[in-house]
Amino acid sequence: MSAKSRILIVDDDPDLLKLLSIRLSSAGYEINAADSGERALAQLTQIRPQLLITDLRMGGMDGMALFDAVHKTNPVLPVIVLTAHGSIPDAVAATRRGVFGYLTKPFDGKALLQQIEQALTLSGGSNESADSGDKLVWRREIITRSPVVEDILAKAKLVAESDASVFIFGESGTGKELLAKAIHNASPRRSREFVAINCGAIPEPLLESELFGHVKGSFTGATRDYKGLFQAAAGGTLFLDEIGDMPLSLQVKLLRVLQEREVRPVGSTQTVAVDVRVISATHRDLDEQIAGGHFREDLSYRLNVVSFALPPLADRREDIPLLAMHFLATLAARYKKEINGFAPEALEMLLTASWPGNIRQLYNVVEQTVALNTTSIVPATLMQSAISKQTEEFSSFDEARRRFERDYLAQLLKITSGNVSQASRLAKRNRTEFYKLLQRHQLEPASFKAAKV
Repeated sequence: MSAKSRILIVDDDPDLLKLLSIRLSSAGYEINAADSGERALAQLTQIRPQLLITDLRMGGMDGMALFDAVHKTNPVLPVIVLTAHGSIPDAVAATRRGVFGYLTKPFDGKALLQQIEQALTLSGGSNESADSGDKLVWRREIITRSPVVEDILAKAKLVAESDASVFIFGESGTGKELLAKAIHNASPRRSREFVAINCGAIPEPLLESELFGHVKGSFTGATRDYKGLFQAAAGGTLFLDEIGDMPLSLQVKLLRVLQEREVRPVGSTQTVAVDVRVISATHRDLDEQIAGGHFREDLSYRLNVVSFALPPLADRREDIPLLAMHFLATLAARYKKEINGFAPEALEMLLTASWPGNIRQLYNVVEQTVALNTTSIVPATLMQSAISKQTEEFSSFDEARRRFERDYLAQLLKITSGNVSQASRLAKRNRTEFYKLLQRHQLEPASFKAAKV
């Protein structure tokens, strides 16, 4: 095998554990062994096996209890159960609960190897590890050793084979688009286009045209026919980022497109059939959006057939050194600098920072240190400055919007010397709504009465 699949074997019989380890190692597998279910769970936090083989009857945690504990966090990890106390009812009960295979002792070596190969093939883990080169090209942009992210990628590899709509939730900067690209690259649609659009960055009138297209003359500026992104992604994948910011009027039209699998360009009376896999993402809580009347529940069902929740960088700190070194190598080459790494104190700062902006913020910090660095190692002083500056400057979209809204309202009150009627007219809002905005930002019109125009 060019790349070994990793198997974790669990048995409280030391002789059988040794025998199994030798036999499977000679068959080309990388073996980790544990003499109890409890030790197996501890190992699973450090290693990422593609298969678990466990004895059924053990002191303390037995095989089925271990299976239940493992599958709460990693439901795609295949499990083969071995037991000297096998029976048909036990086998049926185990397989109904999701155990991949069930063999009684003494078991046939060939039968075990055959079942192992079947389990690895069906789970997508056969001969695939962190060093398996071309077989991991689909996820090459995702750099991780995090067990949580690895579990997400294992599930993503499985769902990629289908056309199921995928929904990705995560804070800004956690890599939602990278995961969407990985799913596309692992899918049968990989040879066709991957098209991405940020639904919150385009005004509503333009967003409809961008998604569904338009015909010449349908509105001012429509000087030619435009196919739109659904047609541009034909046969491939359309990634709808920040779907939670899509206006309600467009949500209705998107739902129809997903149901009918056809689009009608703006200004046209004809529909066009589309074959597109849709992946959507947002940093918003869609349940809250639905409860508040800002997002359609029926559209949520269409989009959220399979969902993934990407953890913030602060919850996957084991990835920070990997990501930082990758960014350092990439940026040093771009800036044509010889920088080999980080001083130990600088790396410690990276590991302990809060990272509200997640991976995107980490990239910005590393870029700033590369741009200003004059030595072969990034020093702690430069790292401290970069992290402090990024923390001060970085704010979430919601925070930036609130700050803009507050400053905008304050400016209007200054211009009108606190006259709410004039200010609301300038803002093209009615007085009642304008007062609510002022109350939200705790702005008192009276305090602007003396302001100079």
